[in-house]
Amino acid sequence: MIKVLNIISDTNIGGAGRVLLNYMQSSDRANFDTAVALPRGSLLKAPLEELNTTVYEVDGLCDRSYHKDDVKELMALIDRVQPDIVHTHGALSGRIAGRRCGKVVIYTRHSAFPVPAKLKYPPGRWVNKWINEYYSDHIIAVSPASAENLTDAGISPKRITTMMNGVTPVLRRPAERAAQLREQWGVPQDAFVLGILARIEPYKGHLHILEAMELLTQQGKLPHLLIAGTGTFEDDLRAKTQELGLAERVHFLGFQSEVADFLSVLDLQLNASYGTETSSLSILEGLSMGLPAVVSSYGGNPWLIDDNEDGLLFENRDSADLARCIARLMDDRDTLSYMSRRAVEIFRRRFTSDIFAQNIEAVYYAVLEGKHHA
Repeated sequence: MIKVLNIISDTNIGGAGRVLLNYMQSSDRANFDTAVALPRGSLLKAPLEELNTTVYEVDGLCDRSYHKDDVKELMALIDRVQPDIVHTHGALSGRIAGRRCGKVVIYTRHSAFPVPAKLKYPPGRWVNKWINEYYSDHIIAVSPASAENLTDAGISPKRITTMMNGVTPVLRRPAERAAQLREQWGVPQDAFVLGILARIEPYKGHLHILEAMELLTQQGKLPHLLIAGTGTFEDDLRAKTQELGLAERVHFLGFQSEVADFLSVLDLQLNASYGTETSSLSILEGLSMGLPAVVSSYGGNPWLIDDNEDGLLFENRDSADLARCIARLMDDRDTLSYMSRRAVEIFRRRFTSDIFAQNIEAVYYAVLEGKHHA
């Protein structure tokens, strides 16, 4: 039995937390004894325990990558638990603690963003390389975009394994339930419905979606847009919706805990990110139920969606191109139906949580084998 201690600093359930939950649903419990260390009071605790995962609450660690006090707390925990592998999600404190305790350390990079110049060139590049390679035996990148970030900042490709996220399939709600939700959210039963499930931040591209909606309106096309999520840009986005005269067809739903409800109402899911995107879990969940997506050509999106198969790619930050893609699928329902079928096929072949868990565990075995022969 291989003992693994995951360390995550999230107090809320974000992307990294959802990845961890998906892994725990499909992990090989016959060969891996997996526990999770997280900040005291984290919202991740309850769903992890529902999956029969051992959880250790740590004082400190809250939404921060490094603090010397967190290193001490985590070293004490690692000494007590004695894992074979320390697997951190960000959390530099966890990597330092694992290394100081003499454990195998694996780090997952969940994000992708433009690499600042100070990390692309010496001396910052050298420092970044040393920190990341000294404090981790191996790095998992959750998309080619994440891996490129790491290598652009000096880290050896030999230290990196790239694997796309995987999710547990989401079942489409019955038509009666979808009809109820449309009525509840003020959406006509015969409307073509677009949707985005993401934090409402500038880099998520909501503004480009509104601009595309305006262009579609000028063409006489009147889709409705559901926006699920909250964030710092929400007030600005609401004001822009009013300014563009779209308030009757743009619906702000706030945080949606029932992802299946939200996705089941949609005809098409959107992702317009231009600042950080690796492998969107909501896009994968949509594919699992046969929901095609139109996504920006940024970050990990081109590796999630096969253009003209299970969705369409539009040019990053190009509202007119986004509008063109939406209009094409509104006009061509046969192609939309084809993409729906292909979405399920592609999901089952590449993006299930079972495939993801097997890929993670293959890295565990390989790194332990390498250390054994070192």
